[in-house]
Amino acid sequence: MIAPNVILALLAVFAAVAVIAGSITYLTLERSALSPIRRRLEVSARSALRADSSLAATSAATIALFKRVSTFIPKSPKQMSKLQRRLAFAGYTKPQHFVIYSIAEVAGAVLGFLIPMLIFGLRRGMLYAALGGIAGYMLPGLIVDRATTNRQKAIRNGLPDALDLLIVCLEAGLALDQAILKCSEELQIAHPQLAEEMRLINIETRAGKPRIEAFKNFASRTGVDDVRSLVAMLVQTDRFGTSIAQALRTHAEVSRTKRRQRAEEAAAKMGVKLVFPLVFCLFPAFYVVTLGPAVIKFSHAFGGGGFVSGGLQ
Repeated sequence: MIAPNVILALLAVFAAVAVIAGSITYLTLERSALSPIRRRLEVSARSALRADSSLAATSAATIALFKRVSTFIPKSPKQMSKLQRRLAFAGYTKPQHFVIYSIAEVAGAVLGFLIPMLIFGLRRGMLYAALGGIAGYMLPGLIVDRATTNRQKAIRNGLPDALDLLIVCLEAGLALDQAILKCSEELQIAHPQLAEEMRLINIETRAGKPRIEAFKNFASRTGVDDVRSLVAMLVQTDRFGTSIAQALRTHAEVSRTKRRQRAEEAAAKMGVKLVFPLVFCLFPAFYVVTLGPAVIKFSHAFGGGGFVSGGLQ
């Protein structure tokens, strides 16, 4: 066996070498141009020097969103392809999302076809491979549809709160563009999807698009019926010159009523949806616990003449 002193000496040498190597690496990275901290500081310093007073007042979240959707802004939803519009409904507006989705469809189909073939073999796995290929091809579409449903639901539920905040901003004296920007900043935590869309409206108007066209693009990107009715109301208000705050207050009340009705509808459907878990999960266990002992006694009593020999004697 190795003596304890030798083990302690080896551990001490190992620790000393590790500390020295780490120190040398840290000093080398700090002095080199490849240091991550140095790069971040240099980028921050250059951006701070180039920023003027108006840019300093703009939030960092707005700048990041502008960089993320800069390739999407010049195009209107009508000029997009069917797949791009479908991905935009789910919130995927980057150009690489289109490529990733296409690759995911092909890769899912190939993997879904090959995995059953490797597991079951060429003859037995042909049917499973065909089903797996179809399922793998449809899986990205199902994921996108699920993301679209969740995003539309979040926008639909957050619209009354956004309208209330927009009314407060308008009545406080802000213009419509500044009110939309302020609402997007305040709703970032509570309703991030809706806040992102409102920032995108503000960016489109700053880029030179008419406000009505920006609102119509908002309705086309989301695909929500409440947003379409809101945009139609704003277009009509802008055309006839009526009060925007009063129109928004009326629409906010209608949207809040619809949200409450949707919640009541979901609560009413809960009893029907609980039937299947109860029937397939709870009732079998309940029957086993309650009727199991009786079935066992009946089987012992009637099996092999037990009732005649043991029950009557």
